[in-house]
Amino acid sequence: MNIGIIGAGNMGSGMGKFWVKNGHNLMFSYSRSSDKLKSVAAAVGETAAVGTPAEAVQFGDVVVLAVSWSAVEDALQAAGSLDGKVVLSCVNALLPDMSGLAVGTSTSAAEEIARLAPGARLVEAMPVFAEVLHSPSPRFEGVQPTVFYCGDDEEAKAIVADLLRELDVEPIDAGPLKNARYVEPSGMLLVQLAYAQGMGAVAMKLLQR
Repeated sequence: MNIGIIGAGNMGSGMGKFWVKNGHNLMFSYSRSSDKLKSVAAAVGETAAVGTPAEAVQFGDVVVLAVSWSAVEDALQAAGSLDGKVVLSCVNALLPDMSGLAVGTSTSAAEEIARLAPGARLVEAMPVFAEVLHSPSPRFEGVQPTVFYCGDDEEAKAIVADLLRELDVEPIDAGPLKNARYVEPSGMLLVQLAYAQGMGAVAMKLLQR
């Protein structure tokens, strides 16, 4: 599969390393520095290339949106039309100082992105922290963390779920896209626990009975 990634930060590169190992071709895009973009692609693997956001969209069977909340509108403008594309968004509407969420409860980052790209087959997932993806293993004492995903397109969700499994996490279908209103605050809680309260690397695990 070809995967276009809009965003060359730690999250995009962390996921990309797993996908390259599983035989996918990647194209990284959207960075202030072309040298950084090339460096990220080179570190991820031989099947990772670089391009513009518009080129990444054309390249990808799946497009991954992995930018900060403040960069979403600019990144989507640079990407151009996403009509018909399966788009995995891992954007949470964090305030710049990570003290809270810019939107929530009555809407979500995912729903706002869907309004900006109405033709996209959008699925949101909040993967584990980037530092966990870049660690020797995403598992916690051998236990796979749970990652919730949501969207309104069942086929797109199935594709994203398979990509999440390749990250060595347990994907759980959290329902329609509007449920991002609940998924995103759970991500904010992890941020608060990890950084504000100094708990270090943390993740969720759903237990069923």
